[in-house]
This record gives sequence, C-alpha cells and structure tokens, in this order.
Amino acid sequence: MGDIIHSLPAITEAASHVPNLEVDWVVEEGFATIPKWHPNVNRVLPVAIRRWRKNFFKARKDSLWKAFNQAIKSQTYDHIIDAQGLLKSAWLGKKANGLYSGLNRRSAREPLSALFYKNKIDVPFGQHAVDRVRQLFGKVLGYEPNEQWLDYGIKAEKTASESYVVFIHGTTWATKHWPENYWIELAENLVNQGIKIKLPWGSEHERLRAERIKQNSDAIEVLPKLNLTELKDCIANAKAALSVDTGLAHLTAALSVPNISLFGPTNPGLTRPYGYNQQVLSSDLKCAPCLKRDCKLEPNVQEGLSWPPCFRANTPNAIYDKIIELL
Repeated sequence: MGDIIHSLPAITEAASHVPNLEVDWVVEEGFATIPKWHPNVNRVLPVAIRRWRKNFFKARKDSLWKAFNQAIKSQTYDHIIDAQGLLKSAWLGKKANGLYSGLNRRSAREPLSALFYKNKIDVPFGQHAVDRVRQLFGKVLGYEPNEQWLDYGIKAEKTASESYVVFIHGTTWATKHWPENYWIELAENLVNQGIKIKLPWGSEHERLRAERIKQNSDAIEVLPKLNLTELKDCIANAKAALSVDTGLAHLTAALSVPNISLFGPTNPGLTRPYGYNQQVLSSDLKCAPCLKRDCKLEPNVQEGLSWPPCFRANTPNAIYDKIIELL
C-alpha cells in the first residue's frame, strides 16, 4: 500500500505538465481501489502476484491473468514507467507496448530490474520514496519537479458530525506493534478528557485487540470491517490519528490528517508518512532500526517496560501530550 500511495504525487504533478494525461495503473488486486481515487487514472489493471507466485503454471489459467494480459496489450502507450523498481514490477511492465522506462542499476531497489527497461533513469538514493518517484516521472516526461509543492490528488468528503481520533493499530511484524497495554492506557487518558476514539481493523486478531482497547467504553468505537474507500473516509474525517508503521499511516499523509507515527525496528527516514501535519517518533535504542521481525531482547530484559522495548521512550503519557497538542 505504501508504494502505491507514494506514487500518487508523481501523477498529480505529471498531470500539471502533460495536458489531458491519462494513466493506466498495474496494481496488486487487494489495493486496486486506491489508484481509482486519483482523477487522472483511467484504467486500473489488477494483478495477483502474491497468489500467482505460489504456482506459476496454475496462475496462467487464472481468469485475472488472462484479463490482465489482454488489457495491457490492447493499446500502445506513449510511456510505460515502472515506479517500483522491483523484478516483479519490471517483468509485468514489459508486457505493455511502448517506450519502457525505469530506474537504472544504481537506483533500483532490485538492480536486475533495470535489464527490462529501454530507458534507464538515474535517481539517487538517500531521498524519500515520494521524491524519488516524482523525479523519475519528471525525467521521463521532461519536467523538473517542484519541491515546494506536494499533492496526492485524492480527496474525501468531510461528513463527520463528531470529533474523534483514529487509532491505526494494526501492522505486520510483531516488533512493529506498539504495546497493547499502551494503547489501552492512552485510550483511557483521552476518553477522560472527553475525546472519542475510533478503531478500524482488518483481521480477526486486530478486531480482538480493538475490543480489548475499547474496554467497554462508550467513547471508543470498534468499527465494522471497512473497505479501503470507507477507511479513507474514516481517516479523512478524523481530527488526528495515531499509527504504527503500516500502509494506512501513509493514507493520513495523503489526506493531510494530523498524524503521529510510531517507528520501532524500522527506519522512517526514506519511507515515513510524507506530507503535511505528519510527526514521526523513532526508537531511542542503539540497536534500532534493526529491521528485524524478531527482537533479540527478551520481554523481561527491561523491567517494568512493555515488549517490544523499541517503544520504551514513546510511553502513553508522552503520546498523550503530543495528541493534545495536535488537537
């Protein structure tokens, strides 16, 4: 999800330089809704790499695979751009007809992907992913990105009749989770100040965690399972958000919703939520960011502190003060 959202500003900026720009976007099926939010996206071509790579020969009989191949070969493009710089994305883009551009070996996340491109573009590392994609598009389409302007190009209706904070508590690695007892304590402190909280979730274990955070409080709402568009609207109408390192955190940036992102084992430097009203809090441990799914420190190494220890400095009281400032 993060890679998709990071590419949105490049399309907005390209549209300001290329009259009547229309974009077809190849995207993993689970996130096919997101490109449709952008007004310059014409067609979305879903793929299922996550399913197909389990059995490539079986995948060739998949109706989605057949539909994708037919759709991507149905016309000739002025430009084909691989914004991701991975072998899987480079291979998919090669199926389209047109001038194929992507990052060169020095710039791509997976250097071998450059073998697929006709036009190889140099975009230096050490920059946020949003800026790198914008520079890639600018070099391909012939303009200089405006560093003072950032527009993700997506909008949401402001429909909320109540004021609330949204907790984006779900993520993948165990080490990226802010401790559950911290969520509970922070929720209690905010509710005591008359602040309402909404808890989205995407899986059964996230729903159960949300129910535990709620603690039978009428001021905390565990939402029903929402689709991506409904999640977008929920976040867009929040007064503020608190998130861990997860895809939905980038949506707060795209919607300019004030957000505090909590990073533990991962590095926020080049892939943090990027936009207006975004704050990032990192670990103060010397071993962070370790980029590890498993923590080598035992849960009881730091007595009185919750696991994982990455978040020892980002206590509920510290986060409470920052949320109050945002509000």
